[in-house]
Amino acid sequence: MGVADLVATRCAICGTSGNATEMYAANFRLDDLNPVIFSARRSTDHVHYRMVRCDTCGLVRSDPTASPDTLAHLYQESGFDYDDEVGNLRATYGRYLSRLAALCGPGASLLEVGCGNGFALEEALERGFASVHGVEPSTAAAAGAAPAVRPFIVCDVMRPGLFAAGRFDAVCLFQMFDHVADPGGLLDECWAALKPGGHILILNHNVEAVSARLLRRRSPIVDIEHTYLYSPSTVARICVAHHFDVREQGSVWNRARIGYLTRLAPLPAALKRAALATCDATCLGRVSLPLPVGNLYLIARKAPVSG
Repeated sequence: MGVADLVATRCAICGTSGNATEMYAANFRLDDLNPVIFSARRSTDHVHYRMVRCDTCGLVRSDPTASPDTLAHLYQESGFDYDDEVGNLRATYGRYLSRLAALCGPGASLLEVGCGNGFALEEALERGFASVHGVEPSTAAAAGAAPAVRPFIVCDVMRPGLFAAGRFDAVCLFQMFDHVADPGGLLDECWAALKPGGHILILNHNVEAVSARLLRRRSPIVDIEHTYLYSPSTVARICVAHHFDVREQGSVWNRARIGYLTRLAPLPAALKRAALATCDATCLGRVSLPLPVGNLYLIARKAPVSG
């Protein structure tokens, strides 16, 4: 990959290229664009693109980024490296899947975009959904899915024609909306895949969370995987712009192991090694806690397009 493969980005809400204030200068090398770096939930390394904030709407984005074709290849080759945290993720996502199921009613069908090894699809079935499907670009992640959901996972990216229009009652995006090069296009495909009155659930990082404000560029969310970072207002605004009516949104309480949180913490190297060694040598690292670690959720309803 060369410098020419880096492409300028536009604000996904305003559509402007420029009209933004630099927050953090880029600090990555071209060889950081590899499948290991783009595997989910790796240890924090503080590698990121140049990051800017739109002067009009406040949406935070990386600019420039790797080309869409390069990103697609990186995610296809990336691994699934967080088996130890799946139980806690199921507990976290399950609370919001229950809210979604209540809105959709009995017999509902669900699509998860960026489903990893399908653990949230399994949880959705337990929370009342009658049928589930998933889309996942990582071949390694999709191959590791449980037999109950593996036949219903398409190893691909969400794109036009992948599913019939109006097929699903619900679509969910768990910690993947920040990674998308064209979030407006993704929302349009989700809108098309939903039945009239269907619902979308989005759960991702909150760039205005207390932790993000305090840690600034040392925050784990300032990361080369993230093309956009949203606040409650900007994620609502982009959804409304793509024909969704926001029904509810708020802060997420995640359940996570102390060992996992320690791995993500922006600590000095020597202190982090000591803390992780303590977690590994004792039961402390396996203790799970419910914490507001800086995520947001939004549930919105598919609205008709006027005219």
